Amino acid sequence: MKKHNFSAGPCILPQSVLQKAAQAVTNFNDSGLSILEVSHRSKDIVNVMEGARELALEHLGLQNKGYKALFLQGGASLEFLMVAYNLLETKGAYMNTGTWADKAIKEAKLLGNVDVVASSKDQNFNYIPKGFTIPADADYFHCTSNNTIFGTQMQNFPDTDAALVCDMSSDIFSRVLDFTKFDLIYAGAQKNMGPAGTTLVIVKEEILGKVSRVIPSMLDYQVHISKDSMFNTPAVYPTYVSMLTLEWLKDLGGIAEIEKINNAKAALLYSEIDENPLFNGFVTNAEDRSKMNATFTLNNDDLKERFDTLWKSAGISGLNGHRSVGGYRASMYNALPLESVQVLVDVMQELKRKA
Repeated sequence: MKKHNFSAGPCILPQSVLQKAAQAVTNFNDSGLSILEVSHRSKDIVNVMEGARELALEHLGLQNKGYKALFLQGGASLEFLMVAYNLLETKGAYMNTGTWADKAIKEAKLLGNVDVVASSKDQNFNYIPKGFTIPADADYFHCTSNNTIFGTQMQNFPDTDAALVCDMSSDIFSRVLDFTKFDLIYAGAQKNMGPAGTTLVIVKEEILGKVSRVIPSMLDYQVHISKDSMFNTPAVYPTYVSMLTLEWLKDLGGIAEIEKINNAKAALLYSEIDENPLFNGFVTNAEDRSKMNATFTLNNDDLKERFDTLWKSAGISGLNGHRSVGGYRASMYNALPLESVQVLVDVMQELKRKA
């Protein structure tokens, strides 16, 4: 039976990408060697690293605009600390919209003054704060564009003189934005781009080198830029699979084309959540709903066992919600086909008929 993978991460990947990635494990570029065995200093792997970085900048429209792309390790969790190490001198301004933003704030506080300028914690993070002010003396403003756990997504980003920093781990490459507004973007690959093990960082070089602290080499963006993401042995295979995914996206028509598909998927599912009396959406304001992670609950817990049996029998996987929210979470990342969302909607309608 075909599986419909709604997992929040590691993410679903295109079948064509999985096939190419599998082939590379046994015979990479017809070399007779596995990509897992090849030196990261070899020409083939250098080409992978360069290709992945170039594709990332190309998709975001940031080529030749003073930005560098890096594929690093440590996940977004390490970026919470690296951002502060490289940018925090006087004050870091943060918006708290969920678990990952909260963790970023915690790490930054280890290094200096942090001002939480907006938070949706008062309502268990079920909305995106509006109308906040970023202090004039802030070195940077940090936000999380999409929140996998609670199912919210920022639709607008502030205009500010501070450097604009964004954790885009779960919606990178999913929608058209003016990416020149951002000075630093980071994203763990495993949410919408590739397998766990590498993290994409896009940074505008001119914002670096302004802090007075000594930065450890492994945490210094300038060091990683100078070594083309290979200051230490890189996560070759996750970066390779991320490159394949970016190639797949380019062949599809790029971000503009995938955004149309993502909008259709989100519209289909949210329409059912709103119209089916058995379900409630967790995010109350439609404008704040994530198109990547739809969170919802059953109105009647007595139906849980029946619903769980229905969706599992339909080949659906990874639908359970995070423990801090409960209910269900349908993650609709780039590679999830519209067909899979329709299967979920059909199951929800079947539950309504049988209830």
